[in-house]
Amino acid sequence: MKGFFSLPGERLFHVATLSALGFLLLFFVGIISSLATYTDWRQFFSILFSKEILFAIRLTLFTSTMATIISMVFAVPAAYAISKTNFRGKNIVDTILDLPIVISPIALGAALLVFFNTSLGRALEGNLMRFVFEVPGIVLAQFTIISALAVRLLKATFDSINPRYERVGRTLGYTKIKVFFKVTLPLARNGLIAASILTWARAVGEFGATVTVAGAMKMKTETLPIAIFLNLAQAEVERAIAVVFVLVAIAVIALVILRRFTSRRQTS
Repeated sequence: MKGFFSLPGERLFHVATLSALGFLLLFFVGIISSLATYTDWRQFFSILFSKEILFAIRLTLFTSTMATIISMVFAVPAAYAISKTNFRGKNIVDTILDLPIVISPIALGAALLVFFNTSLGRALEGNLMRFVFEVPGIVLAQFTIISALAVRLLKATFDSINPRYERVGRTLGYTKIKVFFKVTLPLARNGLIAASILTWARAVGEFGATVTVAGAMKMKTETLPIAIFLNLAQAEVERAIAVVFVLVAIAVIALVILRRFTSRRQTS
């Protein structure tokens, strides 16, 4: 009797899980493929290589790369501290660092604007560099969004490292700094690269905080997401779709590199 009910139940469960997978796959493929049906391919490449789109591509690649480098510089030691150090208020700090992941990017951008209206913010803009409605503001907005993601990904990487290896390094006479650079970072190499790729891809697609802090000025603060926004606002649908394809291509390339890298590391 048990076998009679278990076999159909297993088949039903199998069908249900595959159906959910198939629905999501068709949903996302359908969204992307619908762009191709609307695109005038005779004008696509002329739009793609226009001065505006090439500017948006260059600006996006530059700002997202800078934001990723800066975020990793801060995220690596911060994630290590949260993962390997016990201190009072650790849970509070961990929660605060998670806030940019769950708060709306537009809200974070508004918070940055308010900050630059304070005396400290005005002093920074007056003595360091201008951020509001300028390219450095794009980098700052992207950094604000992706730094928390980088910390979360890297913390998971450091958590997965067996502390026994670090203790062995200490018994060999290594200082904590030497253990970090000679033992921990090499073991975390896979996670470091994966986190860099994912945070960079997230920075490429950032819109909300960027448009709030840096504005949406054509050929000045026009990243790829802002280019989509501006062209849709002007009813230039074909140009907007061309930019969407660029973002999709960048995302696919980043994910392919990530998948190949992680699979190669797992088989080595």
